[in-house]
Amino acid sequence: MSLKNQAISGMFWSSLHLLGTQGINFLVLIVLSRLLVPSEFGLIAMLGVFMGIGTALINSGLTQSLIRTEAADEVDFSTVFYFNLLGSILIYGVIYFAAPLIADFYNQNLLTPIVRLYSVTFIINAFSAIQITRLSKKIDFKTQTKVSIPSLIIGSGVGISMAYLEYGVWSLVWSSLIQAFASTIQLWYWSKWKPLWTFNITKFKYHFHYGVKLMFSGVLDIIFTNAYTLIIGKYFAPSQVGFYNRASSLQMLPVGNISTIVTRVTFPLFSSIQNDDVRLKNIYKRIMQMVIFLVSPTLVLMTVLAEPLFRLLFTEKWLPAVPYFQIIFLNGILYPIHSYNLQILNVKGRSDLFLKLEIIKKILVVLIIIVSFPFGIYAILAGSVFTSVLCFFINAHYSGKFLNYNAWEQTKDLLPIIILSLIVGLLVYFFDRFTMSISANDFIRLFTGGLFGILLFAAMAFLLKMSSFIELKNILLRK
Repeated sequence: MSLKNQAISGMFWSSLHLLGTQGINFLVLIVLSRLLVPSEFGLIAMLGVFMGIGTALINSGLTQSLIRTEAADEVDFSTVFYFNLLGSILIYGVIYFAAPLIADFYNQNLLTPIVRLYSVTFIINAFSAIQITRLSKKIDFKTQTKVSIPSLIIGSGVGISMAYLEYGVWSLVWSSLIQAFASTIQLWYWSKWKPLWTFNITKFKYHFHYGVKLMFSGVLDIIFTNAYTLIIGKYFAPSQVGFYNRASSLQMLPVGNISTIVTRVTFPLFSSIQNDDVRLKNIYKRIMQMVIFLVSPTLVLMTVLAEPLFRLLFTEKWLPAVPYFQIIFLNGILYPIHSYNLQILNVKGRSDLFLKLEIIKKILVVLIIIVSFPFGIYAILAGSVFTSVLCFFINAHYSGKFLNYNAWEQTKDLLPIIILSLIVGLLVYFFDRFTMSISANDFIRLFTGGLFGILLFAAMAFLLKMSSFIELKNILLRK
């Protein structure tokens, strides 16, 4: 199969996988948001940093090393499998005994039993990490789709049932556990892979040497990505954490779907042409423009229509999350750009530089949080946007050196799309404000404003002959 056909096939199944799972997740989120209160979502959000750190420590970047290693064999996979499994048990033990400290930090006693049960997912997921890695390396998202959707349906069914029976936050915990267990069982069945009874020290050192830098980078990223949740959870009410988490998760719904679909295909794709810089730059540029072409107008329209969107989906009790969403929307637009710039460093095997950049950026995060904290939660969120802009220039500067595609060139290629999105968003805002907001219900406002914005953006992109619009049209028409 040619590189293009492999990418298209991978993109199709990755899209079906992500859209299917995220579509179900979104519907479940709407139901649970109506059954549960913001503070219960806030309690789970408080654990995000600890669960994320545990996952990063367990994987240690070794799975990414397996993907980029062209000649990885059964011994490679088995070695990493046993390391991940042992790591998951050790991390679970640490989290189990640290649970009271976590509860004390947030001054929420209920977190102790929640942490101890919720973190069992570390061990469950460790049993299936290599199966997922092997499927991703082969760009086989068809099998992953057959596994993920049934697992999600089973877990979600448990969560909704428990929420309806008024089990509160425990419905979220058991939903995750059941989903992870169902997924692991199916992955063992469908992947047809089982580890050998072997552990090769030489191969472990090879993957660990590459992966350990990604591990520390991942830990840093998780800590500072969740820094705002940590601060809000420590100094504000759990409901405020719930509002921030809802705004952030809704923002990441389109961003995460679009960028993850592309990223899951592009990392093995980029890895296969890592030594052809001219070709790599061309594909990288086109993919990044396409992602921003889809993400930018989507987030801008969601921001403009945030009030009817939140009220329609989650009811009035979630309206305090609207300003959070409107402040951080630019973070969502920049997210895939960060991701692809850093992906180039991984493809080039520069996990050392990846780690150095993460350290530099996290120092910036700390400084900006210190400056913005005295001015309240909105200032903290605005500071996160400022940090995201600075991080774009840092990431683009260093990754650009490998592709001869610096931050200024990337800005010139992407800024017209973002500016067009903002112009369309402004027009939709006035259209909604002066024609729809007084008499129309929320669904009509969203449908009318969204359709008007999409058509207007497409028409202006067509008139401006934007390359991403032309390429997207050709893909849809299969030219």
